[in-house]
Amino acid sequence: MIWIVMPILIVLMFLLGTDLNKKSFTDVARNPRAVVIGMIGQLILLPLIAFALAYILKLPPVYFMGIVLIACCPGGSSSNVFSMLAKGDVALSVTLTAISSIVTLFTIPVIMEFVARFVTEQSGVEVNLPFGKLIVQNIVLLFVPLFLGIIFRHYLPKPATKVNKVLSKLAFPALMTLAGIFFLQNTQAIKENFAVLGLTITILILAAMTCSSLLSRMTKSGTAVRRTIVIEVGMQNAAQAIAIASSPFIFNSAEMAIPAIIYALLMNVILLIYVGVIKSKNAEHQI
Repeated sequence: MIWIVMPILIVLMFLLGTDLNKKSFTDVARNPRAVVIGMIGQLILLPLIAFALAYILKLPPVYFMGIVLIACCPGGSSSNVFSMLAKGDVALSVTLTAISSIVTLFTIPVIMEFVARFVTEQSGVEVNLPFGKLIVQNIVLLFVPLFLGIIFRHYLPKPATKVNKVLSKLAFPALMTLAGIFFLQNTQAIKENFAVLGLTITILILAAMTCSSLLSRMTKSGTAVRRTIVIEVGMQNAAQAIAIASSPFIFNSAEMAIPAIIYALLMNVILLIYVGVIKSKNAEHQI
């Protein structure tokens, strides 16, 4: 499985890099409030809610780790598509995904080290996190392809645009194929735990999206910005969580990756409903 997810993750990060240009970063200076709100929702609210739910619901250690892991990951590459469908701020979505992808290179190891120690103390089940190896894997799978994509876009903008269009069409089918293969390999474990994990993840996504929306309203963000932040917080990079959980260099646990697979399914369903509600309201206003 890991040898399938790693190339997919590399391609997704390279794709994100080809979406970025100088304007993507200058937009941060022009609208820092939106970026800060998005980062608070993505990097603080989501992991905190995941940790609280896992603790309250007394999830088994492997799923406790898995739930927090997917919550610690950066925004998913498809968030810009959902932002476009919701008439959000697509440029902001791309910027937020890029920034969270870089910041989480270092926040994931720190948070997961804390959670591993907490789970070990609470359950008596020893969970070891090779801190250094996790940082190295994140740099190789995330930062390097992201950086190469940015360089490609900067020096060869026209070819980069063509490559971006092709990869954009392949990204979602690749992720669904990955999810399908993983489901077939872990059918029994997923079936046995889908009810509790599905409920936990649904609450997690809805709670994080609601909190992000409220935070955006409190800071008087515009409608497009608010929608973008809600989508960005709700959509996570499941491929990265799967790569960390199943990597033989890190946790080497396919079972720990199960929450990420279920999250990938439910986040798309929930965000499609969210976009559908927005489109329905827009249609009513036009009548």
